[in-house]
Amino acid sequence: MNILIVKLSSLGDVVHAMPAVQDLLSAHPQARIDWVVERGFAPLAQRCKGVRRVIPCELRRWRRSPLSRETRAQWRAFRDDLHREAYDAVIDLQGLTKSALVARMARLAPGGKRYAMANGTEGSSYEVPTRWVADVAVPLEPHVHAVQRSREVCAHAFGYVPRGAPRFGLEPAAPPAPQDTVALIHGTSREDKCWPETHWVALAWRLVDAGHAVALPHGSEEERQRSERIAQIVGERAQVWPRLALDALTDRLAGCAGAIGVDSGLSHIAVALDLPHVQIYNFDTAWRTGPVDAPRQRSVYATPTPEVDDVWQAWRAVTIPR
Repeated sequence: MNILIVKLSSLGDVVHAMPAVQDLLSAHPQARIDWVVERGFAPLAQRCKGVRRVIPCELRRWRRSPLSRETRAQWRAFRDDLHREAYDAVIDLQGLTKSALVARMARLAPGGKRYAMANGTEGSSYEVPTRWVADVAVPLEPHVHAVQRSREVCAHAFGYVPRGAPRFGLEPAAPPAPQDTVALIHGTSREDKCWPETHWVALAWRLVDAGHAVALPHGSEEERQRSERIAQIVGERAQVWPRLALDALTDRLAGCAGAIGVDSGLSHIAVALDLPHVQIYNFDTAWRTGPVDAPRQRSVYATPTPEVDDVWQAWRAVTIPR
């Protein structure tokens, strides 16, 4: 049975779709699963256990110059790659017009069907064309976690019930060597999700006093500068990581003793790697994107933002053996 997952972006959304792949494989161990994803996130999808083939696309970039010769050539190459297989099921886990377009382009095997969400869920983006393209539109409860939403769509398509805590199947390239480093994930795509820089410094000092080193990853120039300012204040036990490719960043994060971060894609990778992790929220949205049923992970929420002591106590709760 050939199955195509369509989940194009963004980083956190790609991570949240991984447990649905593990459920599918548990229910149908012989299934062959391919995944269409934006090229920038392809290295992560390739690390997802059970994914046979990743089909990268660049819809974001192609939209900027849709009529250029380069775009047309790359679009044809993507279409040809997509058509290499005929699929028994094409499952749109994105719920947007662009993912509906990809699902419609995919080639079905005789008797094959396209599945998609019948409705949007609270706090998530949804566009009606995804339902028009589907042969089967799966109704969802509006108040549902992003991980559970994908699990339920796939379960409905194949007639099983998703059980237990989510398993992400995200695998580093090699078993990481244990370290005493804690990654401080301060970068996020939205300014209003950030935690104050002074709070990061105070938290880093507490970690250093407890015997840890701290690592400061970054994905933009602004985040790099923030990392360097924090490291300069904290001292030699703070290390600014170089800007890394997504697969290399995942591998390095897998070797850490844990992570503390804001609501961002890299924090969701820490959850998928089952690291001790505290996720910081300035908005009451942890129910939708935060750690699920994970004893070594928890979220901390307060408005306008959590205090350092709240985050520290959460960190102790996920790291001190009971």
